[in-house]
Amino acid sequence: MSTLCTCEKKMAAPTRVVLLACGSFNPITNMHLRMFEIAKDYLQRTGKYQVISGIISPVHDAYSKKGLVSAKHRAEMCKLAMKSSDWIRLDTWEIEQDGWTETVKSLRHHLDTVNLETSKEAEDTLQPPVSRYTSVPVRTTRKRRRNNNKNQDVNGDFFVTLRTVSSLSCFGGTLSNNDEYEELRYTNCNCSNNMNLQPIQVKLLCGADLLESFAVPGLWKEEDMLDIVKKYGLVVISRSDSNPHKFIYESDLLFKHQSNIDIVTEWIFNDISSTKIRRALRRKESIKYIVPDPVIKYIGDNKLYEMEETTTEKN
Repeated sequence: MSTLCTCEKKMAAPTRVVLLACGSFNPITNMHLRMFEIAKDYLQRTGKYQVISGIISPVHDAYSKKGLVSAKHRAEMCKLAMKSSDWIRLDTWEIEQDGWTETVKSLRHHLDTVNLETSKEAEDTLQPPVSRYTSVPVRTTRKRRRNNNKNQDVNGDFFVTLRTVSSLSCFGGTLSNNDEYEELRYTNCNCSNNMNLQPIQVKLLCGADLLESFAVPGLWKEEDMLDIVKKYGLVVISRSDSNPHKFIYESDLLFKHQSNIDIVTEWIFNDISSTKIRRALRRKESIKYIVPDPVIKYIGDNKLYEMEETTTEKN
């Protein structure tokens, strides 16, 4: 039975995670970016995860949500907003598809993509393979027979054995059953625990409203909900006045996989929403400090959200 050496147990690397946020981003707000920061702090504080990047994936125009401006404008606003971040990036895969893409398909695409990229990077930087077994030079000694003669010098044998066992304790080596001390072999231990060889997880970052939408009849496919919660996992940003734990308890599917749902409470209450921002823009009201300045300039330059929302919304 194989066991981890002591150093491996102490240096178990955290799981690398990419946070994916799907949505309209119509327009993107400071709160959208704030969600990533809150989630990153929470996950890394557990000691189980290392958040390596965040991805914002705007929805396709075919989603036809009420008041939705073109993907070209929404992507450009996201790009401008993320200039202040060194770890969140825009991904346009969804808007480049032929039509609207289900969330679970976006998760699957990004999981495959980030792990494929990581595999290629690891291949480029990986050193030549090290032999699984390495010889350990042990001081040559003559063969000694076992006996119970107290006058025979056995101290030398004892200390050689003690040193040998100590040198092998971290490497899974074993002493020979023979009476001779001989050259020993041990399994190679990579105590650096190379994280580049570990698969990356992609988790869906969302608000509590998306979690609660799982209960809306016909909105989500049962198999998609199961796949999202079981295979990928959710990081839900909640607020002090919401109770996602109660919602999870009342859902058999979510309750069964609750260990893969992280609830993060935003204690600094902020009621920013894209809907309210569009309303303010139609009424010529200021949105400064709730939307990044470059985005505000882009909206003004392109005269976005000035007209009443007349686009028909699809389910």
